[in-house]
Order: sequence, then C-alpha cells, then structure tokens
Amino acid sequence: MQSRNIGYIPEIDHLRLLAAMLVFCFHFFHFYAGNWKPYPDRPYLGLITEGHTGVALFFVLSGFIFMTIALASNEIRYAAFLRNRILRIAPLFVIVFIVAVSIGRDRFEAVDLLYLFITNIGDAPTSWHFATGPAWSISVEFAFYLVFPFLAVFTRERGSAYLFQAIALLFVIKLAAYFATDNSKHMLYSTLVGRFDQFLVGMLAAVAYDRLKPALERQGKPLLACALVLVFLGAAFQARWLSYFSAEPKQPLGVIWGTVEAILWAGVVVSYLAARLPWPAWLSRMLGKGGEWSFSFYMWHAMIIYVAHELLGPIGGIGYPALAFNGLLVLVATFVFARLSYGIIERPFLDMRLRYTRAANPAG
Repeated sequence: MQSRNIGYIPEIDHLRLLAAMLVFCFHFFHFYAGNWKPYPDRPYLGLITEGHTGVALFFVLSGFIFMTIALASNEIRYAAFLRNRILRIAPLFVIVFIVAVSIGRDRFEAVDLLYLFITNIGDAPTSWHFATGPAWSISVEFAFYLVFPFLAVFTRERGSAYLFQAIALLFVIKLAAYFATDNSKHMLYSTLVGRFDQFLVGMLAAVAYDRLKPALERQGKPLLACALVLVFLGAAFQARWLSYFSAEPKQPLGVIWGTVEAILWAGVVVSYLAARLPWPAWLSRMLGKGGEWSFSFYMWHAMIIYVAHELLGPIGGIGYPALAFNGLLVLVATFVFARLSYGIIERPFLDMRLRYTRAANPAG
C-alpha cells in the first residue's frame, strides 16, 4: 500500500496478503470441516488448523513498518499520525460494527456502543456472530497506534535495548495475568496484555533490518528458507501441544508463545525483504494488490465464508478435494468483495491522508 511517509515496499503488501490468507484458511477450514477443535495428530497442518497465527504476522508487520518510517524521519507528528490511522481503519471498522449490532439487534443495549473502542474484551457485539468476529483485533491494533509515536521516540533515544526491556517487562505482566485469570489462553490470545509484545518485536525487527541490511541481503534467500521452516515448525508445535482449541484453559507455555510466535514471523519479514525474490512484475503487482485489499479481505472474509456455506453448503462433501474446491470458490468471492469494499469504503478515506513525518535529511 502506498504511503505518504515512506517509499512503497511491495514486500510488505505481499506479507499482508499472506497474513490475511492464513486467517482465511483457518476460518474456512474450521467452519466447513474442522469443527473448531485441536488436531494434535496432524501437526503438519498447523498453519491451517492454527492459522490464527496470521494475526500475529499482522501485528508484527504493523510494528515493523511504523518503526521503519520512524527511522527514516526526524519527527512523527502525533495528531497527524492518529488522523491517518483513523482514516485508515475507522470507516470500514465502523461499518462492520454496524453490521454486527444489526445482526444482534434484539440483544443490543446502548452501552454496547462503547465496544467500538474495546471489541477485544467483554461481550462485544462483533463477537456475537462468526460473520463479524475478526474485528476483535482492531482495538488491539489501535491501542498500539496510540502509543507508537512515543515508543519510536524512546527507541531512537535509548536504542534497541529499550524495546528488549519493554518486552521483558511485558513478560512479567503476562506471567502475573496468567496466574490471576481462570482462562489465560483466551486472555493471552485476544487482549493487549497478550499481544502488545508482538508489535514491539516488529519494531525491533525494523531496527535490526535497518542496521544489518547489507549483511542480511547477502544471505537473504537462505535466511528466508530457514525462517519459513521455523514458522512451519512453530505452527506444528502449536498444533501438537498448544492449540487454541485445547480444552485446557491455562497453558503455561502460552505466557511466552506470543513472543516466540512474533519472533518467528519477524524472521520471515526481515528475510523476505532481504531476499528480494525476483517475482515476475505481473505477479508482484497481483500480490501487492492482494495486500492492498487485505484489510477489507480480513474484515469481511468470515461473512463471505458464512454466506457461501448458507447458500451452497459444502459442495461435494467435506473430503479434501471437495474442501479445496469450496475453498477456491469462497476465496475468489472474498477477493471480489474485498476489492469492492476497498474501492467504496477504504480508498476515498485513504486519499485524505496527509504526511505525518518530517524527513531526517530534507536536503536529500
């Protein structure tokens, strides 16, 4: 996606598309055939059965791209930064929220309007139905936006040690929250306490990439291969021993898993940028467009999955060939709707964004 604050980085859009696709495959699989249960006997399917890991990739990417922008500038103007972020996410998010409260109109109370700001905790209207469920992560994302300009300043002043110390601080907080709550699994998955370190890991990855870019680019392709293998193994580990659908509400490894998951994805982000894969121009543009539409894709994909299932059902059953066929149909329909949503809802507001940074080297 084009930004007024930094040159276009197509690889970021490629990775946004990957994150959205992982979440799509996760929801599609479980809605059509997986029945929202763990699959410890099929760890090799971890990137699908635990494909919610795509949300972690989204969070890492947010930390990475904003820190990359901050490193290339002398100043982030707070009000302008928040204005851009509101223009980026609020129009689509508010529409999804309206859809959610309309679906649940008979249980709606006026106080539920407050969930516009905290859709990741409590009995949020967006979580009343599968169709609007993905919106939970937006509140976590926006909370990061509120503090990022300060974090960027502190990191520039004190170095990457500040981010390491913040991650260590969050570990202690997560440990306390783990002991204090009856359902630590859900808390660590869907709240700021459980997720904030993933943004910090993304910021740390940006600092590392900025400092080590020449060395990383010399070994980009081998590093990418290793990073992808580690992500695959991490998802397999989660599917085998740490599934979100496990009946155990308190999983000790969950205290550190969010950080580990973010580190694995940070490795993919850094190595993918360093590898500079020679995609054909047409394919890179296609992947870039998918990333550009990824927010609409993410916010609406569950609704399209639900509607397709209600209208058509699982065509041909739920065997793997039929599942793949249904998945392809629903995927195409989701992209078509995401493109429509992007053009009608997102694009007009994105064009209203302004530059919020001051260049580090105006003369250059």
